[in-house]
Amino acid sequence: MTSPIEDRPLLSLPMGAVLLAQFFSAFADNALLITAIALVKSAGHLGWIPLLQAFFVIPFILLAPFVGALADAFPKGRVMLFANGLKLTGAAAMAAGLHPLLCYGMAGIGAAAYSPAKYGILSQLFGPEKLVKANGMLEGSTIVAILLGVLVGGWLADQSLSWAFTGVIGFYTLAALINLLIPRLPPEHPFTSPPPQAGEGLGERGLFIAADLLRQFLDSLRSLWRDRDTRFSLLGTSLFWGTGSTLRLLLFAWVPVALGIASNQMPANLMGVVSIGIVIGAALAGLLIRLENVNRALIGGLLLGPLVLLFAQQTTLIPTALLLAAIGAAGGLFVVPLNALLQERGHRSVGAGHALAVQNLWENLVMLAFVGAYALLEQVPVVNLAMGFGGVVLVGMSALAWGRRNRRD
Repeated sequence: MTSPIEDRPLLSLPMGAVLLAQFFSAFADNALLITAIALVKSAGHLGWIPLLQAFFVIPFILLAPFVGALADAFPKGRVMLFANGLKLTGAAAMAAGLHPLLCYGMAGIGAAAYSPAKYGILSQLFGPEKLVKANGMLEGSTIVAILLGVLVGGWLADQSLSWAFTGVIGFYTLAALINLLIPRLPPEHPFTSPPPQAGEGLGERGLFIAADLLRQFLDSLRSLWRDRDTRFSLLGTSLFWGTGSTLRLLLFAWVPVALGIASNQMPANLMGVVSIGIVIGAALAGLLIRLENVNRALIGGLLLGPLVLLFAQQTTLIPTALLLAAIGAAGGLFVVPLNALLQERGHRSVGAGHALAVQNLWENLVMLAFVGAYALLEQVPVVNLAMGFGGVVLVGMSALAWGRRNRRD
């Protein structure tokens, strides 16, 4: 039996189970990325590194109409369990020698199903007054996991790919076991479909259900886009994650050129520094920002572009690390309140799972566009590429802030 959301403390047993499950799942996600990058590098397929990210995010786009309905139609903890099983299967298949792009795509399918459930469950556990802090705790747990995942993944991949895969599989298994401790909360929107028609075959019925889910998803997308607050959240978080995914790939090319360090460990370490910054930014967001003053999050967003431009010009390790920590802090301050805003507005309208599936669609379309542009421009000198990337972030965040301040619809 779970407590009413208005009475539940932030450090409750349900929240503890969510935080631990997310920690171990995110740890394994990031260790798997570093391991997959090391695998394709060892095979001499450097051009596959951007494709890994593309194969991971495409399921978020293609499955967006269905995973939100899945998250809202079943207890979200059990959806997280199912999704972790898919990620575990993808990692095990890659370890067994199957094509790494296809295996990483399978992990992406699991992540696409996992995301709307892990964030959507917060609006079932807490009311609006605690939602930004709950998001900060979840984001903090995630970022600590990212930090450790990339560090341990990078170290293991440099020692032995077999060790790295064993660690990834073990942590996915642990996350799945902890998912069982999350209470069975009632579905937000139990799935319903019109009764079958006479003579309707199984295939026709499946197509009819898929079409109905697609229609519901498009209705949710239109509803969220028309609302000023949810549109702000969708655009802001999409720009943030497009920035983050590109920066992660950029580090692997930029570090050897700018810092003269060729190991897998150093880019992983610097990704960890960004993660520490995000934890700090998420904590600041929980202290300084509530849904009533959510526009304060724009301070972090507007700092991202200038910080990336400064980072691109560095040639020594310490200033680079400090700037990456600042980039992470600005990002955490920006994205955590926007996530909470979408969850609260979505919970009250189309359902948190549906809202987060729409968010995943937007975020991953932008991530795919950024990563695609990066792949097309790989022949550009990497420092120039990093400078151009910072300029794009600066212009994008400035346009978002201008629109938020000047529109009243």
